[in-house]
Amino acid sequence: MAHRRRGVGVGRSGAGANRNLQRKADEMHALSLQSAVETIEKLQVSLQDFAKKHQSDIQNDPLFRQQFLRMCGPLGVDPLQSRKSFWSQAFGADVGDYYYELAVKVAEVCFATRSQNGGIMAVQEALSILNRNKSQRQSSINNKNNNSRKGRDKLQLYNEGDIQIAVKKLHTLGGGFRIVKVGKSDMIVSVPTELDQDHMEVLNLASTESVAGGQGCVTVDDVTQQLHWSRDRAGRALSLLLQEGMAWQDDFHGVLYYWFPSVWKENLSILRG
Repeated sequence: MAHRRRGVGVGRSGAGANRNLQRKADEMHALSLQSAVETIEKLQVSLQDFAKKHQSDIQNDPLFRQQFLRMCGPLGVDPLQSRKSFWSQAFGADVGDYYYELAVKVAEVCFATRSQNGGIMAVQEALSILNRNKSQRQSSINNKNNNSRKGRDKLQLYNEGDIQIAVKKLHTLGGGFRIVKVGKSDMIVSVPTELDQDHMEVLNLASTESVAGGQGCVTVDDVTQQLHWSRDRAGRALSLLLQEGMAWQDDFHGVLYYWFPSVWKENLSILRG
């Protein structure tokens, strides 16, 4: 009997030790969590101080602005979603509004060119159009203000990163806006048409130098030979792209060529450097 009581006591002592260990582990976890929270809060304060100090650079320099936004991410800070907060005060205007306004401009460019490209255009092409428009507006403003004021701030143009952030904003609103990779180039798709893997492979093929001199067009034979598809599969993929206006068809000496305006223009731009 004495041996049994001693065994029960040992069992109770072991259970008590386990509870103490668990309690200690919970306390250490709570302290660690509190320390992490305090560290993040300190970093957020430092981030706000940094934003105040470099307010002009964030507002006017696209590359600096994107680097700043990347700094914000790991700290759980999203200035693009802020409204009437510290960020709107620090920047003089909501940085999120900057990208929403740019998103509207991107959408306008995409809609204006949709009849030409079927709703797919290179990010670089959109960027070129937007920067040209911005430069023309600034030039007009300068002319009205007798334009020769020395020391005028240099016009800050958009860059690819700005366009990509703006398209992400458009994507959240629906309508099919997204960016896809075609060959080596990023393309903006502005139609809800679902492009599957077959369609993307055809677009990628049209961007390579292995067909039609890399000029942005393919034939059914190009697709069947290069991708090892049946003619039916190639025809289905090309038919949808043709139907959506992303491809144009040209009959040359009895051979049907499928031209992709956006890919052709992007390839031409790359060749010109």
